[in-house]
Amino acid sequence: MKILILGAGVTGSSVAGALASEENDITVVDRKQYLLSALKERFDIATVVGNAAHPTVLEQAGVHNADIVIAVTDRDETNMLACQIINTLYSKPKTIARVRAIDFLKHPALFSSNGIAIDIVISPEQIVMESIRNLIEFPGVLHVSDFADDKVRLFSIKAAAKGFLTGKKIHTLKQRLTSGKIRIVAIFRKGEAIPVNGEAMIQEDDELFFVSPRHKVRKILTELHTLESPIKSIMIAGGGHIGKRLAMALEHDHQIKIIEQDGERVRKIANELEHTIVLQGDCTDDSLLMDELVGKTDLFCAITNNDGANIISAALAKNLGVRKVICLLNHKSYVKLLAGTGIDVAVLPNQETLGSILKHVRQGDVARVSSLCGGNAEAIEAIAHQRPGGQSVVGLRVDQVNLPEGIVLGALIRNKEVIGIHHDTIFEEGDHIVMFALDKRLVKDIESLFQRI
Repeated sequence: MKILILGAGVTGSSVAGALASEENDITVVDRKQYLLSALKERFDIATVVGNAAHPTVLEQAGVHNADIVIAVTDRDETNMLACQIINTLYSKPKTIARVRAIDFLKHPALFSSNGIAIDIVISPEQIVMESIRNLIEFPGVLHVSDFADDKVRLFSIKAAAKGFLTGKKIHTLKQRLTSGKIRIVAIFRKGEAIPVNGEAMIQEDDELFFVSPRHKVRKILTELHTLESPIKSIMIAGGGHIGKRLAMALEHDHQIKIIEQDGERVRKIANELEHTIVLQGDCTDDSLLMDELVGKTDLFCAITNNDGANIISAALAKNLGVRKVICLLNHKSYVKLLAGTGIDVAVLPNQETLGSILKHVRQGDVARVSSLCGGNAEAIEAIAHQRPGGQSVVGLRVDQVNLPEGIVLGALIRNKEVIGIHHDTIFEEGDHIVMFALDKRLVKDIESLFQRI
């Protein structure tokens, strides 16, 4: 597939890295030569220097032969204009644009059939906000993804030292999780997947991934003694797009404070938020955190646009006694710096956003993708179709489907209902199947079985 990526920043680089490893023909456009040079050193891609919204630059990048254009520059206006130009001058490429400003997104008519010509609009800030809100709804989990129109959830928990899970064998957990609709789909140990079988012994710091109907998540966490007490008071470091969205979503049910350094931004969001206290100050100032009683706060969210400030403020807050800390990191390599800081959960915006892009790139009929474990694994919701003369799972029992080791079935949704998966379950036309690929290189095997008609 020929893919044109507009923007070589953090998001564009992560998308290029994810797709370049899958035998795609990638071209990246950016004004900054040094960003493109750094990308070329890491990946086998083509680059073009220039303004991504200029027709001559797009022509030079081969837009006329592209299958998909992904516009993720740091300017919403550039992304929207580029897609408008492409859809006006060319008929083939599907266009995906990142749009961050709420001012644009709160007017859906802008992106209607009579508005700006963009096929798919994504909002990374909204995606990340929803991810953090899920972590707040289910304190104790490390990750939550929704599938099948929110009927199914994939979530992960960590085995704590001397916790209930540590030292248990998988078959003992399955005895507790009696419903056939609840499945343990993966265990990651020090970043590596280990086989999920009845005799596997859970060790301290293992990350376990479960798939279950949405309404059973809280019950599972309770039965496994991993559900923490509810979060009521929250301090947010950073009043940017994500911080503002998070406060708007939570302020009616939680006690919210925001710390923001930019005075103009403080005044703006203070006028737009109804029940949130907005403070001007430096989130890495320990005296400010102590004055605001961070030690008596349930949750500290470090979500500024500066990874260093996030790590420092989150570590300070934890040291000052806050119960739980979430830290946003744009560079996944910084996760290695969190050891010993006490930071509970790292949220990687680019990994969260990547899934919303990948579902439009995948070759099969894919409804949802979640990129996991630093991009090394994926959860995929695919739709089954009968394909005369081609590979298909329709009409086959589960035990007849030749899935390679490393692809685990998680959930089956039929006629909008979650049903149990057993060895003799027969797949039908239109079934939605949620699967976990322990290694993203296995995704091509899923694609071959779930092609569109």
